[in-house]
Amino acid sequence: MCFGAPHGPGCAIGRRSLLVATAFAAGVVSAPDAAAQVAPRQIVTIRDAETENLLRRMAYPLMQAAGVDPATVPMTLIRNGAVNAFVAQGNFLYLYTGLIQQAESAGEVAGVLAHEIGHVMGGHLARLPEQMRNAMLRSLGAMLLGGAAAAASGEPGAMAAGMLGGQAMATNEFTAFTRTQEQSADQAALDLLDQVGWSARGLERLLERTVDKEQLVAGRQDPYFRTHPLSRDRLDFVRQRAGRSRVAGAGMPAGIERSFVMVRAKLDGFIEPHAAVMRRYPASDTSAPARYARAIGTFRAGRIDQALAMLRPLAAEAPSDPWLQELTGQVLLQGQRPTEAARRYAEAVRLAPAEPLIRIGHARALGEIGNPAQLRLAASELETALRSERRSAFAWRQLAVVRGRLGETALADLALAEEALILQDARQAAALARRAEAGLPAGAPRLRAQDIVAAAENLPARRRRW
Repeated sequence: MCFGAPHGPGCAIGRRSLLVATAFAAGVVSAPDAAAQVAPRQIVTIRDAETENLLRRMAYPLMQAAGVDPATVPMTLIRNGAVNAFVAQGNFLYLYTGLIQQAESAGEVAGVLAHEIGHVMGGHLARLPEQMRNAMLRSLGAMLLGGAAAAASGEPGAMAAGMLGGQAMATNEFTAFTRTQEQSADQAALDLLDQVGWSARGLERLLERTVDKEQLVAGRQDPYFRTHPLSRDRLDFVRQRAGRSRVAGAGMPAGIERSFVMVRAKLDGFIEPHAAVMRRYPASDTSAPARYARAIGTFRAGRIDQALAMLRPLAAEAPSDPWLQELTGQVLLQGQRPTEAARRYAEAVRLAPAEPLIRIGHARALGEIGNPAQLRLAASELETALRSERRSAFAWRQLAVVRGRLGETALADLALAEEALILQDARQAAALARRAEAGLPAGAPRLRAQDIVAAAENLPARRRRW
């Protein structure tokens, strides 16, 4: 389900990438299998603890209001400049970086999240395949009737007309179904925003801008064949409801708005060209988000010491901000100063102990130091992170490196087997797991090695990398 204009670039999904781009220090993980169901092309996803924390703080209250368990709706951030978000089968919620970068407030992003959660709450993805099958069967039935008409009349054109008529009928029914879903999701979004006490003005403002853009490119488009309602219709509906809401004048919590402008600046700093960052955030802008973006842009330009000098006062102004500590650790690690980096990462872990991506960064810095005590701590950090990031191929690879440096060869093989299984390399996973099993004593790790062998052998043939 796409939130953006249905026929614009916002609904086009790129090719699936096996590994996630490491724009930030968080590491590399395998894209969820559901991403492959969306489209066969490549997508590049971004992992960042600060950004994911902000999205959870906005999405989880909405999910809870909807009666949806947040654990059942994984969120993935896709690197794409379009303003868009959608839900794929399996309730995987995807957001484009452009949604955050182009939003003017956290309320706009919250409105989009509420809309997509409305799709989940309504079970729209579960009913969509059935509707698609029904449309196909109606089209096929019309084709058969067209064939019968052609045989009876002796006119080949009769069959073509029957086929086209059947396809048009199926298309009309299917698009009507999807329009109904979009209207239902809008209604649910407004109800959810009311329940959590957040105004829908952000969603209204986003739709206003969407209407302005649509008028430039879609003036001649037949509304009947659109898979979403016209944005003007959606805007009118949202505007009326927002005006009557008991929380019409309420904004997002101040803490979320502050986090939003920092995350938006961070994405700009990491994604946009250096010159564009400096134009959008000129030196005359002394706000924290502007300095954040400039520091990141400077870091990406390879000027490590200058970036550190820019980050230092920001961290001093916000000593309880774990994200500034994490980013400083990343810059120091890139500058080949692992001991200092490890200290910054350790402080970030202290401030945000529930963020596994920060622990993975901490482990990387500890691994670079390389003495046994630091390596053992790195292994502990990775094991903690992997409790919630078990699909992170990068984290398993890091654990394998640490185990290898500690001389724990069998455990290193086991970690590599986990990585291979995630990457769907069945042969490598089975071989490494068998080798690990041979070197492990009886216990949980050895049982896990046996499980990996069985999982590799049972991997569907179409997904194996033999």
